[in-house]
Amino acid sequence: MTFQTETVGVTDTTVGQLVTERPSRARVFEKFGIDYCCGGRKPLGQACLDRKVDPKLVLDELRKSDEVRTPERDWAALGLTRLADHIEQVHHGYLRQELPRLDFLIRKVVAAHGKDHPELLQLREVFLGFKADLLNHMQKEELVVFPLCRRLESGEVPDSVTAAGLDVPLDVLTHEHADAGLALETMRWLADDYTVPPGACNTYRAMLDGLKELEADMHQHVHLENNVLFPAARRARG
Repeated sequence: MTFQTETVGVTDTTVGQLVTERPSRARVFEKFGIDYCCGGRKPLGQACLDRKVDPKLVLDELRKSDEVRTPERDWAALGLTRLADHIEQVHHGYLRQELPRLDFLIRKVVAAHGKDHPELLQLREVFLGFKADLLNHMQKEELVVFPLCRRLESGEVPDSVTAAGLDVPLDVLTHEHADAGLALETMRWLADDYTVPPGACNTYRAMLDGLKELEADMHQHVHLENNVLFPAARRARG
C-alpha cells in the first residue's frame, strides 16, 4: 500500500500493518505519539482519534516518508527462525546490556536529584518493575516460544502441541507487551517527555537519553513480535 495517489481506506488499515509494509513509517507514528506495537491492531483512524491528532496530518507525513524510498527490510520474509534469532540477538541482547546500565544511572540520579525532583523516585519504582518483568518475559520467549517457532518452521512440532497450546503463551506474551508499553508511557510522563531540567548533570542527561532510546527500541522490538512473528507462528501452526 502506498500513499502516492490513494488515501481512501488507509485510515481503516491497522497501524501495525502499515509499519509491517514499510518499517520506516514507524518514525512518523513515533512523531505523533501513535503506538504501532502494542496498539498495532488499531485502525489508523482510531489511533489518530485516540491521540487527538488530525489524520490528514499523519497521512501527509506518511506520504513524505514513503517518497524518501529508503531501503526497507521485509521482516516477514525472514521466516520464523531468522526473525526469532534477530529479536533474540539484537533486541534481547540490547536489553540485557542496557537495563543494568539504566538501573545504575537512575539510582545515581535519584540519589543526587531526588530531593528536588520527587517524581524520580516514582520513575525508579516503575523502572525496577519494568526491568524485572521484562527479564522474566524474555526468558519465556527464549526457553519456550522462540524454540517452538523454530520447530514449527522445520516441521518438527509434536502432535501434542495443539493450536491452543500455541495461542495461550502468545496471548500471555502479548498481554505482557501491553503492560510494558504502559510502563514506558508512565516513565516518559514522569521524565517530562525526556526534557532536560535546568541544572541537570551529565548523568541526568545520559539517563534521559537512555530512557528515550529504550522506548524506541522497545517499540521496534514489540512490533516485530506482535505484528510479524506471532501472527506468522499462528499461521504456521494452523
